[in-house]
Amino acid sequence: MSFSSDIKQELNKNSNLIDKEQVKKELIGYLISGNIEIEENNIKFSTESDYNINRFSKLLANLNINHNIEIVGKNFIITLKIKDIKDFVDVKDNKIYFKPEINNLKDEYLKAIIRGVFMGSGSINDPNKKYHLEIVFKTEENLNIVINILKKLDINTKKMIIENKKSLYIKEGEEISKFLALIGAAKAVMNFEEIRIRKEMRGKVNRIVNCETANLNKTINASIEQIAAIKKLKENGKFNNLSDNLKEIANLRLENPDMSLVDLGKKLNKPLGKSGVNYRLKKIMEIANE
Repeated sequence: MSFSSDIKQELNKNSNLIDKEQVKKELIGYLISGNIEIEENNIKFSTESDYNINRFSKLLANLNINHNIEIVGKNFIITLKIKDIKDFVDVKDNKIYFKPEINNLKDEYLKAIIRGVFMGSGSINDPNKKYHLEIVFKTEENLNIVINILKKLDINTKKMIIENKKSLYIKEGEEISKFLALIGAAKAVMNFEEIRIRKEMRGKVNRIVNCETANLNKTINASIEQIAAIKKLKENGKFNNLSDNLKEIANLRLENPDMSLVDLGKKLNKPLGKSGVNYRLKKIMEIANE
């Protein structure tokens, strides 16, 4: 199963159907989601998820709303009458809208709406690949209302409108984790966080390796230049003119081409720090270039 299917399976099993008001608000979320179609006097909700259709059916049965379930190809379709949901939402121009009182609800009811919206037309990518949560809507009005609800609940989202597609999306791992906690998917939060921590650790390791590789390449390139300068002095007979200190570091560099400046300094008869070794090698290169 996909990560989204796992979440919807978990939410379907949640036994939060005792509070009738929460049930109504979750149903409203389903009804204003992007998978609702209106045909004459009927409302149809279509999904490939049996967990999703089961949850929607539970909400309707809990509120004594008659409905029919059929299977068409890979899709489960619930059909109900518009007249049976007019107490919960406004229906006009073959579209479903929030009622005005949506603005005065308690947080627990706002969360129920968000849970219904996500179950209705939400999805989350496999977090092992990328972070992306998206919820699709039929109308921009409903989209904007849900964005404002999430903002009130401290979840930041972005809006996308492309031709007839209207959706909100979240691409930040922390915000997606907060969203999952908000809709009551506790198990999904734990799985998501485990993946997120693993990805962050992997990213840190890669950054460290890349940094160490860059430093190693820098050391090797500098060493090649230093050795070339030392050999040049030996070839033109100027090496013996160097001071004993410069000869000592030069010979050490020839013997240890991949050694760091710090380690070279430790091998001197009178040990030097990194800056002292660097100064001597630069001096040798200056003399070779004269």
